[in-house]
Amino acid sequence: MTRRREGVAAWVLAPVLAAAGCTTSAGPGGGAPTVTSAPATAASASAAPGGGHGWTRQRFKGAVGRRTGVTRTAKPTVLNGLVGALFTRNADGDHFCTASVIDSAGLNLIVTAAHCVWDPKLGRRSDLVFVPGYRDGDTPSGVWPLLAVTVDDAWKDHADPDVDVAFAVVQAQNGQQVQQVLGANRLGVNRGYRLPVRVTGYPGSSEVPITCSNTTSEQSPTQLRIDCPDYTGGTSGSPWVTDFDPATRTGTAVGVIGGYQEGGNSPDTSYSSYFGDRVQALYDRATG
Repeated sequence: MTRRREGVAAWVLAPVLAAAGCTTSAGPGGGAPTVTSAPATAASASAAPGGGHGWTRQRFKGAVGRRTGVTRTAKPTVLNGLVGALFTRNADGDHFCTASVIDSAGLNLIVTAAHCVWDPKLGRRSDLVFVPGYRDGDTPSGVWPLLAVTVDDAWKDHADPDVDVAFAVVQAQNGQQVQQVLGANRLGVNRGYRLPVRVTGYPGSSEVPITCSNTTSEQSPTQLRIDCPDYTGGTSGSPWVTDFDPATRTGTAVGVIGGYQEGGNSPDTSYSSYFGDRVQALYDRATG
């Protein structure tokens, strides 16, 4: 099962498993994960000297002692206002994923998970809109149609979970770009694995966003992990933001919910493709 999106039955071929906001592997991103993305288990850690799959005994002890963050309703702040829900066509339907504004020269870029906007079997979704600050049916910062989507070729070809990241250009509204209206988080690459972050997103079953702060950890060299409860279907694409700047009221995005298991098969643990050189190259393509 995967974290996935909700409310897009016309596109997703497999049924949604409502209890966990999941679908079967027949949907987008159902391909086999790479070896570096596979989680280690207690059995594999103890099966061989030094641990299996790169897990040493010391690393396993650290995993057992992880602290779980506290999830709350996200207040309508400037920082949370950079985060929005993704809908099909308009804000009258169901929201199925999350995205956020990311700094760019064109002032028109958002970041989300690749599996939210591109199915390797069916191609790009062409009818999506970004609704920042969405709450209880209100669209306080407008509705921004997606014009262009950039994903890594390894995602297009075989749903590589290590590049489950997408950048999308959104259409200007009333003569202004989205970053001019809201501001934007910076992109952070190669920042390491242990970072204090805030994750904000929209569960498909809720009309308000949730937020949780915790410290990330290394799931694998190509994946980050965070332990925050209640991140169910719809939260894919939620930004992981660190280095909050009180002066600008923005931060640095170092991940989005996605990657391994398209974000995780448990609502209490989420994953992200590591923001490294491949994500930097993807950003450069999107802004070039």
